[in-house]
Amino acid sequence: QVQLVESGGGLVQAGESLRLSCAASGSIFSIYTMAWYRQAPGKQRELVAGITRRTGAANYADSVQGRFTISRDNAENTVDLQMHTLKPADTAVYYCAASPKHTWLPEEYNWWGQGTQVTVSS
Repeated sequence: QVQLVESGGGLVQAGESLRLSCAASGSIFSIYTMAWYRQAPGKQRELVAGITRRTGAANYADSVQGRFTISRDNAENTVDLQMHTLKPADTAVYYCAASPKHTWLPEEYNWWGQGTQVTVSS
């Protein structure tokens, strides 16, 4: 089993920055890919960014490309999401997730954190 704990959410104004962090524990060796997903009220959960633990290959949603950066620290078993130039449209609950596969499909992520709220005011 893998446990994921997110931190760093909050309320910011449009244009500001925020950094989310996800700490993984448990069967870390089982993880191939880690990702951040988000879900806004009334919308489906969507991939924000993901990264493979071994190579650091990253994938971003078009809506955050150039504004968000995902990074991992394998020694600390953490994955961070640095968010710049935040927009009201980025408001959502952000979830950290981990998968034993190289995948960006949410149904293939076995482990999920509890989520952290990010609210961007205009």
